[in-house]
Parts: sequence; C-alpha cells; structure tokens
Amino acid sequence: MSEKEELEKEEVNPQTAESGSEESGEASADQSDDIQKQLEEEKAKFVRLYAEFENFRRRSAKEKLELIGTSTADLMKDILPIVDDFQRAIESNKSVEDIDAIKQGFELLYNKLFSILSTKGLRVLDSKGGDFDPESHEAVAQVPAPEKKLKGKVIDEVEKGYTLNEKIIRHPKVIVGS
Repeated sequence: MSEKEELEKEEVNPQTAESGSEESGEASADQSDDIQKQLEEEKAKFVRLYAEFENFRRRSAKEKLELIGTSTADLMKDILPIVDDFQRAIESNKSVEDIDAIKQGFELLYNKLFSILSTKGLRVLDSKGGDFDPESHEAVAQVPAPEKKLKGKVIDEVEKGYTLNEKIIRHPKVIVGS
C-alpha cells in the first residue's frame, strides 16, 4: 500500500466525527450535571451536619451550666440549717457564762458542717508524718529534722489540704524536715 492509500484509510469522515464529538459532549455534560448534583447534595449534608454539631455544642454548654447551678443549689440547701444553727448559737452565746458549753456548740457545728461536706465528696488529705510529695504538698518551710528518719518527711501541717471526689482542690501547706 502506498502512503496515499494509508492516509485515505486514516481519514475520518467529517459527519461521523461531528456526531461522535456531540455524543461525547452530551455524555460529559450529563456527567458534569451528575457531579454538580452530587456536590450540591454533599454540601447540603455538610451544612446540616455542621448545624447539628453547633446545636449539640450549645445544648451541651447550656446543660453544663444548669448542672453546675443545680449542684450549687443542692449544697446551699444542705448548708442552710448550719447557718441557722450559727445564728442560734450567736444569740445563745450572748447570755451564756459557761465556756465549755460554747466549745461544745462550736464542735457540734463543725462536725455537722464537715459531715455534710463529706457526703458531697470532700475528704481531708492526711500528710503529717508522711513523705513529702511536691505533686500533692505545698512546702512553706524547711527545718532541720529532729530525727534522721524524719528527713524528707512532713513534720508539721500549717494548713490542711482537701480533695473533692479524688481531685485535690487545696494542697496542704506543710513544713518539711531536711
């Protein structure tokens, strides 16, 4: 075969070429429409999901604030009888001459208050005589240890420490032996 014959075979009929490109154009237009629809659907899903998340976040924050307010109100209701007891004690102490009765009254009020706080999860950290731990103690002074075995130990407690539901809310202030 000559070159001319080969070129003639390779030539494409212009009518078939146009109809083929029209078909592929229609197919690509359909495809782009489908892709555009999918994109719009995905955008709509994303917007709904984002709105749901924002609503969840706001609702959670509101519930958290309400929970804090409710727990504070519960504690206040439990402490109000002690406030009443203090008022009665103040009135009673104006006319009482017996110091022992006053001391017993204060002890009763303290015990009542601490028992209410204990039911809410408050615990005293006992640190006197134990090893000094910088994570759970606050050293306010360091003194020479009276005995060798008290070196690095808590010799005295200046201020008690407390935990609330196993979390330290106030570190004990201690004096450490050196």
